[in-house]
Amino acid sequence: MDIKSFIRDIPDFPQTMVIFRDITPLMSNGEALRYVVQKMAEPFKGADIQSVAAIESRGFFFGPCIALELGCGFTPIRKKGKLPWQTDSEEYSLEYGTATIEIHKDALSKGDKVLLLDDVLATGGTISAASRLVEKQGALVSGMVFLIELDFLQGRKNIKVNCPIHSIVHY
Repeated sequence: MDIKSFIRDIPDFPQTMVIFRDITPLMSNGEALRYVVQKMAEPFKGADIQSVAAIESRGFFFGPCIALELGCGFTPIRKKGKLPWQTDSEEYSLEYGTATIEIHKDALSKGDKVLLLDDVLATGGTISAASRLVEKQGALVSGMVFLIELDFLQGRKNIKVNCPIHSIVHY
């Protein structure tokens, strides 16, 4: 299936010179959605994953679906101030400043095998912060999966965790 045909390019969003990859057309097509969920889960079947930890916000679209495919739980990683319980937090750099993501302090257990998920791998900053959150809780990052990878930004080079990394679509 040609997944790129379901991803709409929006030039100059959210700022000039950026091409935003809009996945809402993919999300509205049941066949395409099922296909990408299966493709994202496939490399991690049999890996004894205890939780799929997905990053807000577009990672949430796929997180519970992939958790169901793998027969495990789902853990949300959210922007600062969005989780109702005690949290661990991690700050990371953006091209225009910093941001903070959080996870509930009791979200994972020591030794849990975790699949980290986000919609896009760009510079690697967000996923690296998420991996530090997982490790703070004594869990293990057993893999990372992305719908889209922006190869020209070389985000993989900034990921310090030694684990399988899988992306469905490359730009």
